Amino acid sequence: MTIGKRLRLAGMTTKVLLFLCFWLTATGTAYSQGGALDSLGRRFGRYQQAALHEKLFLHLDRPLYLSGETMWFKAYAVDGTSCKPLLMSTVAYVEVLDKANRPVLQGKIPLKQASGQGSFVLPASLASGVYTVRAYTAWMRNFGPEYYFQSPVTIINTSTASGVAVSKDSTAYDVQFFPEGGNLVQGLSSKVAFKVTTKAGTGAAAEGKLLNQSGAVVATFKTLRFGMGNFTFTPQAGTTYTAQLTLANKQVVKRKLPPVYEQGYVLRLESRGANALALYVSATNTQPETVFLLAHSRQQVVVAVKGQLLNGQAIFPVDASQLADGISHFTLFNADQKPVCERLYFQPPKTKLTINARADKSQYTTREKVSVDLGAVAANTQALTANMSMAVYRLDSLTTAPTTDINSYLWLASDLKGTVEHPEYYLTATSPEAAEAADNLMLTQGWSRFRWEQALAPMLAAFPHLPELHGPLVQGRLTQAGTNQPVKSILTYLSSPSRLIRLQSALSDADGSVRFELGDLYGAKEIMVQTDPQQDSTCRIELFNSYSSQYAPAATPRFAPLIRFQQDYAKRHFQNQVQNAFADRARNRYLAPVVDSLAFYGKADETYLLDKYTRFKVLEEVMREYVPGVLVRIRKDGFHFLVVDRLTRSTFNDNPMVLLDGVPIFNVNKIMAMDPLKIQKLEVITSRYFHGLAVYSGVVSYTTYKGDLEGFKLDPRVLVQQYEGLQGQRDFYAPRYDTPQATQSRLPDLRNLLYWNPAITTGTAPTKLDFYTGDQAGRYMVVVQGLVSNGLAGSASFTFEVKPTL
Repeated sequence: MTIGKRLRLAGMTTKVLLFLCFWLTATGTAYSQGGALDSLGRRFGRYQQAALHEKLFLHLDRPLYLSGETMWFKAYAVDGTSCKPLLMSTVAYVEVLDKANRPVLQGKIPLKQASGQGSFVLPASLASGVYTVRAYTAWMRNFGPEYYFQSPVTIINTSTASGVAVSKDSTAYDVQFFPEGGNLVQGLSSKVAFKVTTKAGTGAAAEGKLLNQSGAVVATFKTLRFGMGNFTFTPQAGTTYTAQLTLANKQVVKRKLPPVYEQGYVLRLESRGANALALYVSATNTQPETVFLLAHSRQQVVVAVKGQLLNGQAIFPVDASQLADGISHFTLFNADQKPVCERLYFQPPKTKLTINARADKSQYTTREKVSVDLGAVAANTQALTANMSMAVYRLDSLTTAPTTDINSYLWLASDLKGTVEHPEYYLTATSPEAAEAADNLMLTQGWSRFRWEQALAPMLAAFPHLPELHGPLVQGRLTQAGTNQPVKSILTYLSSPSRLIRLQSALSDADGSVRFELGDLYGAKEIMVQTDPQQDSTCRIELFNSYSSQYAPAATPRFAPLIRFQQDYAKRHFQNQVQNAFADRARNRYLAPVVDSLAFYGKADETYLLDKYTRFKVLEEVMREYVPGVLVRIRKDGFHFLVVDRLTRSTFNDNPMVLLDGVPIFNVNKIMAMDPLKIQKLEVITSRYFHGLAVYSGVVSYTTYKGDLEGFKLDPRVLVQQYEGLQGQRDFYAPRYDTPQATQSRLPDLRNLLYWNPAITTGTAPTKLDFYTGDQAGRYMVVVQGLVSNGLAGSASFTFEVKPTL
């Protein structure tokens, strides 16, 4: 199916349609040169329109799992500019990576109305450790793995973790320095931010001093929050600088500062009060020079001003009320329109979503009903319709890590490089210390999802990964056998044997690339790719991996089972084994996906259920006796089918597209040799059929009883490959103790996850949810994440107690 046809069929927002139309044309369009400032703004605006900003957030049901348990998650897809639900991608790729970035679990999660849900059963053989869960769409692959959703989770294999002694680990610290604006320049005063982190990626407190090469102290400093801080000094020519830091454990660490440049620019941002910012530019060149300041907030250009450097100095006042909520990027360009300095600034969202979540009681007994009321309101207390997910899990000594909340992720953490420690702090704290901490974060973890030379190029480069509008896209390449040279303009067909007749066709482009849109293909399938031997019989077909092979560096803490938790490991191991023994069947129930059972060619002109006819032992007799719309002819090379066009009453001269369980069969002799008793149904299209760029002289489609080709031997040139389609939706099972018989059941209920609901919709009145406690006493955490159609996001959490039944 062509892109244009997909757009006509897609039920999508106007914004996405405009973006796609722009993407198709912008890659070959260059802007005429006007004024330098106007040119910068227009070129960047053109890039941002083409590079639609998409984000994914994953709500994981809990931060810690046991091998053998089920990990549940809910995916939210949003527009990165407004945080509104984005109805573009229909597939989210979710992976669990080990410490070496090897995927141990992978799944394609269908997205409908900008959200989706999925699960992984963690293999019992999975080793204990801290793993990374990451999620992305095909479109997000154009902007690098740093932009994917990533969250660490702990997985414990209680079969091996219990009782393991821990050897001492030599603690390593990472110390980094970040000059404001980008570089240290001799003779120019610079603010330098720094960050001290442990091996686990958490901030560490430290005090330090900056020494020149003679050992003299030129500055002193200490961390503020989360291991970050800053100091100001003026580097001198020909001098190297070393920072000496003393950590809380009295360990001394020395690190060299970045090099000092002889020529360059320094950019400094200062707050002048409410909504008043000033950006100071210093340069070593004292000659007058025109410079440009461009600021973009959440992919929208908000400031574009020109200034003059006089005696190497310039000031740009900025009204902060012009900036959008979240992170703004300030970039300084020199007279040649080359970026020379960059600075980030954070402004917490002004409007917040409040999720009201409360239980009917604070304390329950085992196997008792819990009722939770949910609602979402904005600052004006108006109730809003929200898309939510909720998890309820037991707290113990092993489950201590906080879960990532959707609001701080979308507005802060997703726009920064690396892991942000306690991102919610920067959105909730209001003290002056919080503002300074946020500024240190901008200085130390700044990141841009594009390169300026890419954004300002005269002509935009095409993005290699298309958005998946209607299910997964399978991409491949045709090359000449033995030479690896691309083969273009060859029709290629992809199919998967089934009683649901699906066929995809694609024409290879100049570099031999082909793309197939699979639609609602669920579960593990066998896919087959081939070309028509009459058009090409020698090319090599290669299919690409659907998952990203690029990985962002992530600071995941080393897992080490502690002796003091030995009893906890043993207890969790027992609980897990009991649950697996008594509730294993319930955890693998799947909800049947709703799929279109109509064949790709629609309703057939002629349909024959062969069991309603006298069964012949030779397919030739079946065709001649029962199928008047298809003429059987024998020529020198064997059998041919000629379809009678019902519109013109004439006969096509070429063979139709012949299918067996949806798989193209180009050799009619082979299909005629098949046992007709294996065929249940025959359908015929008695007109010319246009299928993308392919044109068929009718269609003759055979369907077997099982839809598995019934042992038919395919041409050896057909590429047959295993393919994992969309993940089916596993049904979350939890027992209900709403009758005396259920309450008195002797089956043990040792669940640590009491409740998981990824599909909650609140309205103007509170939404009531009910579930039951199990047999385990203790404290339980309720975590709710939610998103509103206007882009407001929020989360809520509370705890309740379960006491043993007396």
